[in-house]
Amino acid sequence: MTVTIQELAEWVRGELVGDGGQPIADARPLTDARPGDITFVEDAKYYSAWHASAASAAFVPTDAPVNGKPVIRVPDPLAAFAVAVQRFHARGSAPTAARIDPTARIHPSVFLAPDVTVGPFTAIGEGSRIGPRTSIQTGVVVGRNCTVGEDVILHPHVVLYDDCVLGNRVIAHAHAVIGADGFGYRSATGKHLKAPQLGNVEVGDDVEIGAGATVDRGTFGPTRIGDGTKIDNLVMIGHNCQIGRHNLLCSQVGIAGSVTTGDYVVMAGQVGVADHLAIGDRVTIGAKAGVHTDIESNNRMLGFPVTTYHEQLRMMAALRKLPAALALLKRLTDRFDSEEPAEGKDAA
Repeated sequence: MTVTIQELAEWVRGELVGDGGQPIADARPLTDARPGDITFVEDAKYYSAWHASAASAAFVPTDAPVNGKPVIRVPDPLAAFAVAVQRFHARGSAPTAARIDPTARIHPSVFLAPDVTVGPFTAIGEGSRIGPRTSIQTGVVVGRNCTVGEDVILHPHVVLYDDCVLGNRVIAHAHAVIGADGFGYRSATGKHLKAPQLGNVEVGDDVEIGAGATVDRGTFGPTRIGDGTKIDNLVMIGHNCQIGRHNLLCSQVGIAGSVTTGDYVVMAGQVGVADHLAIGDRVTIGAKAGVHTDIESNNRMLGFPVTTYHEQLRMMAALRKLPAALALLKRLTDRFDSEEPAEGKDAA
């Protein structure tokens, strides 16, 4: 597909500066762009790369200077570029196949709102309700008495156990499992006996759950994921957790049971959080940190065991000095050892 820059500007409601009649055939990032492509520039530090780029045009911030090439000024260049990529490559948010595939198994009591798409080899259990414009893709299993909101996308082989609740515009990627039993046991008569897992999972609006991620059901009440939270691939959230709004939980984060997080919490890759802890609002935790204590709001944390960012930097600086300190200690020890016999003879 080939369009003009003017048409691209109309797609994103941007301000065109330059020749709007020039044809554009594709949208590519700065490092890959070629003549005939449109690219994007997020902020001033990329202006030099844009000037050197072979791209024919760019989406740029509203205050960006021009360099002789056509630009489309927009408040969010990345979002505008994403629109262009989707248009050029016809990437819709849901498949265009038949609305209800004949291989799907849907209990007669299930309520399907208008414009729901149900893909091949899916199963939807008794009493579940699926909201308008939701896409349930190949091999998805939705258990009994689940509620799924509007404009939800369940990618292939997602599993919702019984009684789960998903808000509007939730995206769950392939093989995510929502509502499995929590890892809860009690010891009695020399055995590990399974604790009750009778709660459910409640997921807020605009949540995205990555491929292979798991969210366990509560013991008696719900495990909750707050509005706008984004969960990366292979993240594990234990039973009874109460995850706040707009959290970012990066790859392989593991959160044990009954943890509470505030709003706008960020956990980098492989952070581990022990059970029954409280993490405040706007806390950032660096990669591979081990959290064994509550964290107050507005803190940056790092390390194992986790400490404040500045304390961890001091510890790291001290660690870099350790080889020199050990060398000095060895020199002092050798000197002491060499002088001790002579002093002993004088004393005699």
